[in-house]
Amino acid sequence: MEIQKLYDLDDIEFEDIAIGLVRLAKNIPDHEFFFNVNQKNDLTFKRIDDLIFHGAYYDYFFPRFEAYHKFTKTCFTFISNKSSESKQKKIQTELFSEEENIKFLLNNQVDVQYILHSSEQFPDFSVILLPENLVFPIQDYTLSSDEELYQIIQYYE
Repeated sequence: MEIQKLYDLDDIEFEDIAIGLVRLAKNIPDHEFFFNVNQKNDLTFKRIDDLIFHGAYYDYFFPRFEAYHKFTKTCFTFISNKSSESKQKKIQTELFSEEENIKFLLNNQVDVQYILHSSEQFPDFSVILLPENLVFPIQDYTLSSDEELYQIIQYYE
């Protein structure tokens, strides 16, 4: 008797993830930004465990902040695009290795301070009131399943 295949990876459809890109108008620390966000909303963002990315030479730590919307029962997560800390695992011996002690989750968007993610499939980021003098409008961005950040978000969800 043959063993049945439970699933075929070729048959699984991966859905894109909608995220928001948050750019700050001023360079301010995380605690000041979230103090202002929490003042304007009935949401209360709190720091949670960092997102950890394991590179070949460094482990990178990205701060995360999370809040739950009471009425829609939606979880919103801000993830810092730039690593706040890195720990070297081994000495680089290659002359032109592409790994440095600072990493961005979105390498092509280094001017983005935060990545905004929601537990909803079609998120509505307009429920979060952001301080107008500190933040540019949230830019919608779609992650496809072949992008590295897509896999990271799926892991931490």
